[in-house]
Amino acid sequence: MVTAILSNHVLIDDLWPESGISRNSVLVLAGSVLLALSAQISINLPFSPVPITFQTFAVLLLGLVYGRNLSVITILTYLTMGVSGIPVFSGAASGFAVICGPTGGYIVGFILAVYTVGLLAENAYDRSPFKVALCMFLGNALIYIPGLIWLSFFISSQNLITAGLLPFIPGDVVKLFLTMYFFPRVRKLF
Repeated sequence: MVTAILSNHVLIDDLWPESGISRNSVLVLAGSVLLALSAQISINLPFSPVPITFQTFAVLLLGLVYGRNLSVITILTYLTMGVSGIPVFSGAASGFAVICGPTGGYIVGFILAVYTVGLLAENAYDRSPFKVALCMFLGNALIYIPGLIWLSFFISSQNLITAGLLPFIPGDVVKLFLTMYFFPRVRKLF
């Protein structure tokens, strides 16, 4: 029991312990599909070029479940799919123009977020409610910082916070509390 608590394994290592290229390929593909599907759950805001999606939650969960390396590879695979023309971005969009558009900074922030959240999960930050909340908070911040910086090239500074941050906070708080409550409990089962 003590070794399980001190283990630096992330949840996927306990759910699917055999590591290897086939396992990782399946997980990367599954994670990319999850990201694509979560991007389609979106609400367009009339005052913002950034839609509310379920994607940030999926990104942060990937970091918690997969750890840093596998989740970064998953994000890069998802981005490669989208840039190469597969309609995986919000609104079934694709192409390099999406990365260069108003939401590009948030998408790039996904990489920073999963790396950090994954690293924290590998260091047992996925096992207590407070630490999971910290992971979620840091992960969201690492998505918002490059997102807002990049968005500032597309909209006025007076509208930046209103269009790029405030509408997303209520949902992020709910997701943070749900993850904080459920994830450590699920983690303890394994």
